Amino acid sequence: MSKGKEFVKDTIVTAILVDGGFYRRRAYARLGDKSPKERADELESYCKRHLNEKIYGIQTSHRLYRIFYYDCLPVSKNIYNPLTKKQVDLSKTDTYKWATEFFDFLKEKRKFALRYGQLAEGQAHYSLTEKTFKKLCNGTIKFEDLEEKDCILQIEQKGVDMRIGLDIASLAYKKQVDQIVLISGDSDFVSAAKLARREGIDFILDPLGAPVKPDLFEHIDGLRTSIQILKFQIKNSKKNYIYKLLYFIIRFNKRYYI
Repeated sequence: MSKGKEFVKDTIVTAILVDGGFYRRRAYARLGDKSPKERADELESYCKRHLNEKIYGIQTSHRLYRIFYYDCLPVSKNIYNPLTKKQVDLSKTDTYKWATEFFDFLKEKRKFALRYGQLAEGQAHYSLTEKTFKKLCNGTIKFEDLEEKDCILQIEQKGVDMRIGLDIASLAYKKQVDQIVLISGDSDFVSAAKLARREGIDFILDPLGAPVKPDLFEHIDGLRTSIQILKFQIKNSKKNYIYKLLYFIIRFNKRYYI
């Protein structure tokens, strides 16, 4: 049951793949800051919404194969901040604590599989934010005006996209699922999406309201985005008429599902 509607169970087996870094950024921007447990519960609920959809006017419920979550464990080393001229112990930061607890909560959830990439610790460094750099260049601020908040930690993520692509290929070749839902906005998955479709997989993309590049849009079977993401955008955007238009397009376009 969902909102008073009955869902007819079908034989479609669905795997849901989540680009973790992408999801956490979009969820924070669109649904606000939450505790590790609240974010983990939100992710589980959000993913399971994809199991229910209307097919030929009938509300159907698919079988969940597994939710694959891809991310990188937080860095625990010391990094030198050139602005404050101090060593920063990343293992004692709020970000490290939040991420560690978040992953622990996900591990406890049924049908969740965590796949870890790596962060390039050796290349980690602090740099000025883009906004601050522009202000320095146009003379709006001087170097001595810089504050700690103007510097952000830059760490490159490695291995996550490769693991997502390998799992898509494995699921498709082994015929383990009938449908793959990818929560991401990265066009690097074009080749994986094409392969899955050639193997007869129904490939659905959820970009969480982010724009989709034409080369990725061309090689998917449909878009499915949650109405709760759009409602938040409508409520909080100054240009909410754009999101209202997007809402109605999604609500009545058969390529999209609510």
